[in-house]
Amino acid sequence: MSKKRNDLMSREVETITQKLVDALEQDAPQGLLELLQELPEDEVRHSIASLKPADQRKLLEAIPPEVAAQLIQELPESQAVQLLDDIVPRQAAAILDHLPSDEQADILGALPDAEARDLLARMMPEEAGDAMRLLQFAPDTAGGLMITEYLAFLETLTISEIIDDLRINAERYRRYDVQYFYSVDEQGRLKGVLRVRDLLLSDPETQVAAIAISDPISVTTATPLDKLEQLFAHYQFYGLPVVDDEGRLVGMLRRQDVEEAVAAKANRTFLKVLGIFGGEELRSMPLRERVKGRTTWLTVNLILDLIAASVIPLFEETIDAVLALVFFLPIISDMGGNTGSQSIGVTLRELTAGLITPRDAWRVIRREFPLAIINGAVVGLLLAIVGLVWHGNPYLGLLVGFALAANTVIAACIGASLPLLLRRFGVDPAVASGPILTTITDLTGFFLILGGAS
Repeated sequence: MSKKRNDLMSREVETITQKLVDALEQDAPQGLLELLQELPEDEVRHSIASLKPADQRKLLEAIPPEVAAQLIQELPESQAVQLLDDIVPRQAAAILDHLPSDEQADILGALPDAEARDLLARMMPEEAGDAMRLLQFAPDTAGGLMITEYLAFLETLTISEIIDDLRINAERYRRYDVQYFYSVDEQGRLKGVLRVRDLLLSDPETQVAAIAISDPISVTTATPLDKLEQLFAHYQFYGLPVVDDEGRLVGMLRRQDVEEAVAAKANRTFLKVLGIFGGEELRSMPLRERVKGRTTWLTVNLILDLIAASVIPLFEETIDAVLALVFFLPIISDMGGNTGSQSIGVTLRELTAGLITPRDAWRVIRREFPLAIINGAVVGLLLAIVGLVWHGNPYLGLLVGFALAANTVIAACIGASLPLLLRRFGVDPAVASGPILTTITDLTGFFLILGGAS
């Protein structure tokens, strides 16, 4: 039943997507808006991605900026940046004006400097000012993730005065994501937090200071992402106030934005491990960017593979004498890489979570070593049995089994410690760990089996 419903939904989305294309060709903006309203919210991304790049640009330019901003928020950041970079600057700036401040900063920060400055000059002054302030902070910090659309009032105001302000500025506040109100002193320093229900249920003449929760938990603009992740895991807050070095309230950090940043960071790390440089890759991106992102890794890997393979000619006579070794060489090499990759993955996860630092390299190796011994013994014994049964040669079985066991232990220990050593020297471990590990384990594996056979 579920499959039939999904198939029906898929066909419906395809139909709407085709109607979008037809409406674009007929230059019918009202028809476009009606079709977009028909799309299920979770299918918007798929439907927009199904359009050709030229149709995507035409769509954004044909609909009101506030609607285009809603669509942009449904797209991956790399695709949103590409689209806004391609459309008319005036229209791009109008769309940016309707985005939350953190998303404005993310997109502007990903554009070339000249284009970002041009768009900032075209944006509404208040929106441009907020975006420029956020661009001063590192992306994976509270300052880079916060939004500036928050509500803060002087602690000396009464509830009735706040409610009057909300009514007067209702249109402006409508797009704010409000769960809390903050109280500040005359210097803008954070003093308390006020829940919406407290505001609605309190006596109108009560001052904010009397009902606000004083000394609320807050973060500074420099608080790193791993610390933010820990805070939101510990406290079930919707958001946290962000203050500067002097305690002045400068923004609000939402749980949703932290969770998205953590997921994006994990995705970047995953792509680097796979060998895709330059961040997220989508098939809708220009071919030039996709080639650049992958070819760099492939070139580095080719050079390192050539270094590892250069060992083999040194043992040409040994290989000629014992041709069976050729069968076992790729097995020992590949198993070493697999074992090391497992260790690298665990270390990267612990490093990202703040559970270990580069100073813990020896402790990590000590904890990895017993597991490596057990794994090496198991896979080494299995390969030794294969060598014995297949060729009836106990010496061959003993050799390949020992080589695999030893290479497994070496690979596990190197994989566990290598990311920490690279981090200590300022090298991105997600990028460099894989190719370095593969080269080392290939070299040790070849030396162990070919040297032993000699």
